[in-house]
Amino acid sequence: MKQVKITSGDFCFTGTLLTEEAPETCKVFESMLPLKSSFIHVRWSGEGIWIPYGDLRTGLDYENHTSHPAKGEMLLYPGGISEMEIIMAYGRCCFASQHGQLSGNHFLTITEGLERLEEFGKKVLWEGAQEIEVTLL
Repeated sequence: MKQVKITSGDFCFTGTLLTEEAPETCKVFESMLPLKSSFIHVRWSGEGIWIPYGDLRTGLDYENHTSHPAKGEMLLYPGGISEMEIIMAYGRCCFASQHGQLSGNHFLTITEGLERLEEFGKKVLWEGAQEIEVTLL
């Protein structure tokens, strides 16, 4: 199993790539690593944080997709009716945009640090964008 490390300040999370369930999405995500960006709070989806990618398209189709990620699940939305993005649920989440409900590819699940994920999500909510770095372990 391939794992990634997500760090932001004193927050550190380890996640497992779902290479069997979402092989193409994992390949695209791995090609983006190391990833340095910022998580911002979602606008329509509930308790989630996201990285917007605008008009970027990777050629991905749907695989292992859901509209209801559980706490610690990350989705990659390949774009279409809304912009391409990566979203991570830190609590109750129903993936949506200004156009309505969306479905994204569940490609990664947080396996370590989950106990601090809600705290991190609320930090993003109340303090604004938080820089992150994602690396392959």
